[in-house]
Amino acid sequence: MAEFDVVVIGGGPGGYVAAIKASQLGLKVACVEKRGTLGGTCLNVGCIPSKALLNSSHLYEEAGHGFAKHGIKVKGLEIDITAMQKHKDEIVSGLTKGIEGLFAKNKITYLKGAGEITAKGEVTIKGDKKEVVTAKNIIIATGSSVTELPGVKIDGKNIISSDEAIHLKEAPKKLVVIGAGVIGLELGSVWRRLGSEVTVVEYLDKVLPPMDNEVSKEFQKLMEKQGIKFKLGSKVTAAKTSAKGVEIEVQPASGGAVEKLTADKVLVAIGRKPYTDGLGLEKVGVKLDERGRIATDGHFKTSVDGIYAIGDVIAGPMLAHKAEEDGVALAEILAGQKGHVDYDLVPSVVYTHPEVAMVGKTEEQLKAAGIEYNKGKFPFLANSRARSVSDTDGFVKILADKKTDEVLGVHIIGPQAGTIIAEAVVAMAYKASSEDIARICHSHPDLNEAVKEAALATFFKPIHM
Repeated sequence: MAEFDVVVIGGGPGGYVAAIKASQLGLKVACVEKRGTLGGTCLNVGCIPSKALLNSSHLYEEAGHGFAKHGIKVKGLEIDITAMQKHKDEIVSGLTKGIEGLFAKNKITYLKGAGEITAKGEVTIKGDKKEVVTAKNIIIATGSSVTELPGVKIDGKNIISSDEAIHLKEAPKKLVVIGAGVIGLELGSVWRRLGSEVTVVEYLDKVLPPMDNEVSKEFQKLMEKQGIKFKLGSKVTAAKTSAKGVEIEVQPASGGAVEKLTADKVLVAIGRKPYTDGLGLEKVGVKLDERGRIATDGHFKTSVDGIYAIGDVIAGPMLAHKAEEDGVALAEILAGQKGHVDYDLVPSVVYTHPEVAMVGKTEEQLKAAGIEYNKGKFPFLANSRARSVSDTDGFVKILADKKTDEVLGVHIIGPQAGTIIAEAVVAMAYKASSEDIARICHSHPDLNEAVKEAALATFFKPIHM
């Protein structure tokens, strides 16, 4: 029976990063993964393949509609979705093999199979053969799975999840997306660009529910301009498949008359839930919270000594980069150091076009907490770099404490928002004021100048507006 300092169950962003960091800190580590490839949902069927498709579909749309204003003429434009999917798959394959290479480099034992905690300090792996290993510490990093909607059974063919939506061989003529969150809008954007007529049905009265309301409204307006239709404040109560496709029943969230929509494909994207099936948690006494997540003490420790949990299975944002930071922090704790993750400073990004990014508090959250704040906005329309690349939709918005000027939230909708937000995360990590950001020299011409100008607008006045 092999013995380890740490056994990680799950090879996704949280699990494989925790394994690598723990090994780097001198611990003997094994990682258990049943998928057969490392990288978890994010790398195999989530973040990475969806971004590949978003980029490919964006290039196609630009060639068809955006090149002309730059003096580039395109004739006979065609799309080869098979080639596009092959390109995506090659990216995924290369990256998963890369993680295996990192495991070898860091002397991590990779155990293929489903891991179950069968006793304190003991993990049984059921793969090609049954294997039992022992560990001083066990880390649960099994991530999350698709949340299903009552009355709408995912069959993987006509009613699909994001797992199938990234593998479609052709653009459906009509696509209904249930859920106006990040996953639904990113994949809805992909297939809309490639020719689908897309309708998004959302239970709440706004798109991107966690985002700042002002950003949400602007984003919806831009998506509608691109051709996506929205039915907000609506719920799907039933879905029936036939040879002709799918018929779904939609009615107001508060109740009312039922409307029927037809589609070739229906994508269910109402969120994700912690994946804890088959881990043996009840047998060993690991407790769950009221939302089915593994309960931890704030330092990743569960109700059982020697068993820890990170990533999507515990409280906090269900984001790959949050899981990675959890993994690093926990590995440091197990090695005797002081690991910590500030969940208030985890950025969130939507990789549509334009992109949306945020960190910190929204206006709605500040108002609810009774915190007085100053707000500064600057539009990309007034940014010289955005103008020069003909990408001017959106704005940067900064929220700062009215008394101290400390930045409490930054919200961006516009070109490369996901990259630009990193400046705000660093600034907020060091308790920067809006004046601090405004007084830092930014390169010109560049998109980040919009952050500087928004900061100027927060504590005084912008220069270029």
